[in-house]
Amino acid sequence: MIHYISVRVTAHATEDESRVRNALDLFLLNSFDKGKCTDTGKYVEVLNVEGYHGNPISLLSATIKRKPDTRAFATFVRSNMSPEDVELLRSEMPDRLDEDQMFHLRFDKQAAYDGKVKLSSSSDAIIVKLKIETYPKDRQQAGNIVEELFG
Repeated sequence: MIHYISVRVTAHATEDESRVRNALDLFLLNSFDKGKCTDTGKYVEVLNVEGYHGNPISLLSATIKRKPDTRAFATFVRSNMSPEDVELLRSEMPDRLDEDQMFHLRFDKQAAYDGKVKLSSSSDAIIVKLKIETYPKDRQQAGNIVEELFG
């Protein structure tokens, strides 16, 4: 159903990287090894870059590939979303699924740091891309899978 999940977040110079990492860990700790993972260090890649004005920026990313982990991620997200966010997601599902069968989500960093799963429209968010797997490639079938997972 889900081929892989890509999770990415940016820690700007004005943010405490450990707090951003804690926000990211909300999703990862509840995905890898069915919630038994206590250290996501081996999963998260950190790339340190320089911003336009020379400010340091850290890009934190992880990829979830194992089927049980991708399923655990989807289950965790769906079961922790508010009814309002579920309804918003339902109404936007066709727009969030692109032609390459990538389903796009953004989650509020501050809410995640506080232990909550909340959709966001901000560019400064935890960005999640789910690659939906269908053979042969079929956008309608991919939409049905997304609906089953999050609807």
